[in-house]
Amino acid sequence: MSMSASPVEPQAATPERPDRTRYLYLAVIVAVLAGIAVGFVAPDLGAALKPLGTAFVALIKMMISPIIFCTIVLGVGSVAKAASVGKVGGLALVYFLVMSTVALAIGLVVGNLIDPGQGLQLTDELRKAAEAQAATGGESDTTEFLLGIIPTTLVSAFTEGQVLQTLLVALLAGFALQAMGPKAAPILAGIEHIQRLVFRILAMIMWAAPIGAFGAMAAVVGATGMDALKSLGLIMVSFYATCLVFVFVILGPLLWSVARINVLALLNYLRREFLLILSTSSSESALPRLIAKMEHLGVSRPVAGITVPTGYSFNLDGTAIYLTMATLFVARATGAPLELGEQIALLAFMMIASKGAAGVTGAGLATLASGLQSHRPELVDGVGLIVGIDRFMSEARALTNFAGNAIATVLVATWTNEFDRERAEEVLAGREPFDETTLLDEDAPTPLKDREEPALQS
Repeated sequence: MSMSASPVEPQAATPERPDRTRYLYLAVIVAVLAGIAVGFVAPDLGAALKPLGTAFVALIKMMISPIIFCTIVLGVGSVAKAASVGKVGGLALVYFLVMSTVALAIGLVVGNLIDPGQGLQLTDELRKAAEAQAATGGESDTTEFLLGIIPTTLVSAFTEGQVLQTLLVALLAGFALQAMGPKAAPILAGIEHIQRLVFRILAMIMWAAPIGAFGAMAAVVGATGMDALKSLGLIMVSFYATCLVFVFVILGPLLWSVARINVLALLNYLRREFLLILSTSSSESALPRLIAKMEHLGVSRPVAGITVPTGYSFNLDGTAIYLTMATLFVARATGAPLELGEQIALLAFMMIASKGAAGVTGAGLATLASGLQSHRPELVDGVGLIVGIDRFMSEARALTNFAGNAIATVLVATWTNEFDRERAEEVLAGREPFDETTLLDEDAPTPLKDREEPALQS
């Protein structure tokens, strides 16, 4: 008995690993406050620090493709039935479509109630800013978007950093390994080792988060100042309030009714990711960690590997709310309010055009400008009115998109019987801490369908 107890003792030291990273996220908070202070005191210096934030986000994006590839290949390759993977993807897409529609509807209601945009005037400088955003948005074509999912070569998805292209290649590789049967075991073992290496590199990059947060916040405050916040406070506060209502009034009760998970507990579990998004204004910076944390929570690897990356392109709840309210704001500010039918048609187009834009800072503004350019060119100039505060609204978009994708992953896993609720309760209670050093579990949850076989034998 004493011999069997001795190997357990070293494991008691493992919870100390996450403790060391707490200082990292305290440093991020200090860096954000310092960045705001520098932006106010020395705006030119703050604007010059922008490359620090850009570099950190670029480092994170560098890791997204290999993490998605390894996670999905290992998940799909280990599933006994390919049909279960298709079921997860199909269910996720249906849910994303429904929630995006709900988000648009909420944005329409709030936008029409508050009637923002009164009393503002366009200047030549704001018109030029709007023209620049419209040019950035370019022409939106659904067919072109769908064809763009196919990479030029098998490896170009990794070199170009396209999430959906990486997802396609990973699914094909996973199904191919699945068809190979036992011969695929060495390949899967090799990919598992690569996954551990990739997550270890990501953990190293995270130590640069305070520097990135400092540079990003100093740049935005230095470039924007307080003038834009004062003159456009209504639309910004209303947008934040609408996002909170969507998460806690719509998604929260849905999460509890389906999975019996408290939304506050789930968001608290993801608090470090929210801090990272808040400091970088990009939900993509937390994508790799969300996959790892969903697995740790009790979501099976195939569901986490498929739902999270797909949601980052198709489940843009925050962006949908933003496009709705920003469109009504611009129309009112330019003296050309939209009829309800025009609102619905324009926003339906924007919802399609916005797919694939998640995680890219400023992509929502470019989508807004290009959508207006295509449907109501006379309103494009009004986009310049919102440029000043878009960076602050971008944070709310990213936070809402991230929360929506985390909740969606748990819901899809529950609906497909791929969610270990008992493990989730342990994790959310703090009894199963997440390993911040490796970002991986030694005993990562396997698909629940694979666990049913021993029970049948008994």
